[in-house]
Amino acid sequence: MIHENPHIPDGAVIQGIKAQTYDTTTYTLSFRDPAVRDRYRFVPGQFNMMTLFGIGEAPISMSSDPTCQESFDHTVRAVGSVTRALTRMGVGDVVGLRGPFGNQWPVKEAEGKDILIVAGGIGLAPLRPFIMHVFASRPRYGKLEIFYGARTPSDLLFTDEFAAWQSQPGTRMLFSVDKVPEGGVWDRTVGVVTVLFEEMQTRPGGAVALICGPEVMMKFAAFSAMGAGFAPEQIYLSLERRMQCGVCLCGHCQIGSKYVCKDGPVFNYDEIKQVFGPGM
Repeated sequence: MIHENPHIPDGAVIQGIKAQTYDTTTYTLSFRDPAVRDRYRFVPGQFNMMTLFGIGEAPISMSSDPTCQESFDHTVRAVGSVTRALTRMGVGDVVGLRGPFGNQWPVKEAEGKDILIVAGGIGLAPLRPFIMHVFASRPRYGKLEIFYGARTPSDLLFTDEFAAWQSQPGTRMLFSVDKVPEGGVWDRTVGVVTVLFEEMQTRPGGAVALICGPEVMMKFAAFSAMGAGFAPEQIYLSLERRMQCGVCLCGHCQIGSKYVCKDGPVFNYDEIKQVFGPGM
């Protein structure tokens, strides 16, 4: 944590702004206080609470390399009052941050295993730190297969990194889009991301599956993974809920006996299958 009191935000300066799509932007930030910057660390899967003073606060997942100590990224889609206000800020402006909060993707549990990642739209952003961790520790992990889907080709994130990702040893990426706008060019799969399971090469025995995206997409991706042979305890998902305190006090993110901010946001499917209703 930045402070002993987790309710106190610290100032972070916007160091860089990179448009990903028409409504999604990656912000590179660095804490103003060198002492805070030196002690701040996060693990893949965690999030910060971002404060825009006078406007509000919103939970934003980390989307950058967890080993980088000087700065970190938040990839943000402009969908609410806080995130829309963020689009009006520029390099040098200051936001408030509390965190990091939450748990992590199965970094240890995945060691020595093959990994299937299924991402939908902006759901690739919270998975990017895990992907970068795997690349930085390649001998400790098996094969990596990534299924990435979006509404249209223009909704895909991090497209300038895909060639480098696919050049990594033992890595395979498949893409799909729900539709191609008239006049658009797309020579890959058209359909929801779960259709890519028909081409899956990952062998479920001795593997894990990580899923992140819209809740309905995660539901059917989890069902598809189980239909392909994954057991519920081999599947991990990251949930989004209306988190306000980040420290399990306000109850806004409660699901049964669990709190997304503290017990999650990453859960084993077996832990939270009631969220997704009847299925497999």
